[in-house]
Amino acid sequence: MDKENEYRKYLDPSALAKISNLELKAKFVVEGFMAGLHKSPYHGFSIEFAEHRQYMPGDDLRFLDWRVFARTEKYFIKQYEEETNLKAYILLDISKSMDFSYAKIKSRTGLNKLFGNKKSGSNNITKLEYGSYISASLARLMLLQRDAVSLTTYDTKIRKFIPPRSSNVNLKYILKELSETKATDATGTAACLHEIADKIKRRGIIIIISDLLDKQDEVLKSLRHFRYDKNEVIVFHILDPVELSFLDGNPVRLVDAETKEEIYSRPFDVKDDYSRAMKEFIRKYKDECIANNIDYVQLTTDTPFDIALLKYLNKRARNY
Repeated sequence: MDKENEYRKYLDPSALAKISNLELKAKFVVEGFMAGLHKSPYHGFSIEFAEHRQYMPGDDLRFLDWRVFARTEKYFIKQYEEETNLKAYILLDISKSMDFSYAKIKSRTGLNKLFGNKKSGSNNITKLEYGSYISASLARLMLLQRDAVSLTTYDTKIRKFIPPRSSNVNLKYILKELSETKATDATGTAACLHEIADKIKRRGIIIIISDLLDKQDEVLKSLRHFRYDKNEVIVFHILDPVELSFLDGNPVRLVDAETKEEIYSRPFDVKDDYSRAMKEFIRKYKDECIANNIDYVQLTTDTPFDIALLKYLNKRARNY
């Protein structure tokens, strides 16, 4: 297998889930994505050579131009476009509703006996795991672009805030936090996003990764808060495939992951109404985001990661 295909296979979430090391996961996703960038108009975006400048103490020695030194016996650094002009804030929802994978539930609870082994469309990873992979991949990609990157995790309150810095040490902090993060509490997306918006003093790019399963009007108001402060905003709306269309098969007992409320349901009776409600839920997020100049991308946990990464680069390309 050639190097490009070796990396690109890890854009498949189910393949990536087999690797235990999050740093390695992020490397495979980014390398696989970049291996395919020759097919994209954004090849080389944000890392193209701009000019030389004289070496100063403290500069990264990786960017010394040894060919220039051989000719002049002077040290010069290669400078690149868009080196340090962006602060990016990744906001990851870690509430209990994110700890969902229908494929895992089927396996864990014996639902395979009720529904058979018919493929559900879900990968064997939760929305939180998928969101963590995206967060790690975006953090690594932004560091390669010499941007400062931050991570915030939240549920009913902010659980962790790592300030934005463009260093490998900061990336390791972020990857360590993501690898140790567990779904904990109920959802408080709107309140947490308002709090985070108040904390950010210098405008940047805000990347929200969530299933958005909260009071919709309040969440939309919090998204507008970021835009009011002149931030660029991308929303990655993560869902399990079964959440789009509901279940097939025999009657089941449904349990709310956050409130523990239970209902008994016959999927056939409610599937059509559920599908209509979910389509309206998604449509409203999408329409309101477009109206407020917010990038909205809906992803399911079987979606290849290059879609998420291209969305980020598209957003950057439009703003420079």
